[in-house]
Amino acid sequence: MRRLLVHVEGQTEEAFVNGVLRPRLVSGFGYAIVSARLLGNARQRSRRGGARSWASVREEIIRHLRTDREALATTMVDYYGLPDTWLGRDASMQAPFAEKAAVVERELRDDVTAALGGGPDRFIPFVVMHEYEGLLFSDPRKFAESVGRMELTDDFQAVRNAFAT
Repeated sequence: MRRLLVHVEGQTEEAFVNGVLRPRLVSGFGYAIVSARLLGNARQRSRRGGARSWASVREEIIRHLRTDREALATTMVDYYGLPDTWLGRDASMQAPFAEKAAVVERELRDDVTAALGGGPDRFIPFVVMHEYEGLLFSDPRKFAESVGRMELTDDFQAVRNAFAT
């Protein structure tokens, strides 16, 4: 029974994992359980979303993987908003743009794998280079289609048009 826990930084990512990824991974890729977990308790913080320090997030991930020895874990966090305390953040500043997320992902994976005593990679970090919410507006028509509300296409386009990039 394959299980996947996705550690996310905000409620938009949580909704995406639970509403879009979960059904796809369960029905088409053999996962029995896919669930999102907000890093920390974002619902109780005054500032919604956003990642906390790596030490705090690392502790959560390691606790999860030690508790459920058959599960896999990943992250879904925006590179843009990562605190400087995250491993790989400093090193990524010297990397070409296209490699920045990979530098952070590699250091995070190595750190958690070492903390678990090596073995198979059960932690596969994912760092999104761009703000996830911004990606939703890259194609307003597809966004409306994906949420099953084609009548919102013009509204989504108006939001997109309100910003230069």
